[in-house]
Amino acid sequence: MVASLPTLPLLQEWLARRSYVSSQFADLSQLAAAKRQRGLSVSLILPTLNVADTIGPILSELERLNGVLLDQLIVVDGRSTDATVSIAEGAGVELYQQDELRPEFGPARGKGDAMWRALGRAEGDIVAFADADTRDFDAGAVAATLGPLLVDPEVLFSKAAYRRPFATSTGVTPEGGGRVTELTAKPLFNLFFPLLTGFAQPLAGEFAATRDLLRSVPFFTGYGVETGLLIDTLRRVGLAAMAQVDVGTRQNRHQPLADLSRMSYAVLRTVLTRLDDAESGRLAARVVSESLYTHAATTGEGFRLMEYEEELVERPPLATMCR
Repeated sequence: MVASLPTLPLLQEWLARRSYVSSQFADLSQLAAAKRQRGLSVSLILPTLNVADTIGPILSELERLNGVLLDQLIVVDGRSTDATVSIAEGAGVELYQQDELRPEFGPARGKGDAMWRALGRAEGDIVAFADADTRDFDAGAVAATLGPLLVDPEVLFSKAAYRRPFATSTGVTPEGGGRVTELTAKPLFNLFFPLLTGFAQPLAGEFAATRDLLRSVPFFTGYGVETGLLIDTLRRVGLAAMAQVDVGTRQNRHQPLADLSRMSYAVLRTVLTRLDDAESGRLAARVVSESLYTHAATTGEGFRLMEYEEELVERPPLATMCR
């Protein structure tokens, strides 16, 4: 069953306990000491597709984590047609073509499939994923995302949160990015999985979890992968075992509107597949009755959780009304 809408104080309690800022994990030596003390190893997986303009700087930036926090770095490529593969090869990283992994399942079907296949090659106790199309990539953000898992044994899943500027020919809007997140994922979570509304960036490609947890849940093959992982992780380990870390600003490649429409469709279908039959049967009643909208965001003063009243009132056809 889908959880009933939580009260704002419940989410505020979770935010206070399980939401962090990157400065709390800025000391790499302390994180490395915590990692050694617990006897943990860490793998990082980078899914790539035609990211020749960003993959080189990203791999160079990650060098400062190699041997300190990262024990394994995997690049899994989705049939890039630019110089992505040659750049990764030149960096000497562990490189796979997605179709070469688990070939019995046929050609890989998108990002989520590549992530699932690469997970089979990850050896770390903790496995992290990061996007490879980020122009302002900071290895410190990877370290911060790993932080809760390294220092707190109760945390099994950690998600990066950030602000996404939107650049146009006329300037930059500080909070204009993440359109699928704001227009599709967050409204759906409000309706059906309100315990997830405290995540400021639920669709972020930067996250980490224990390998055991990741191997215990399914992966959707396309753009629904992050949505499915959040829902299934919540159901498997509960919100108390999940965390988020504000890592500042992230400048990812902007997608054309038509591609965003396809992404939204994938997110919508993913959420609907996780509704049980009884809940689906009550869909219309729930859409009408749930009027509170909860919205999480990162600000200069930390995480902020807001709640709005959004009434949905249906008026009868005028033709049915007496004059």
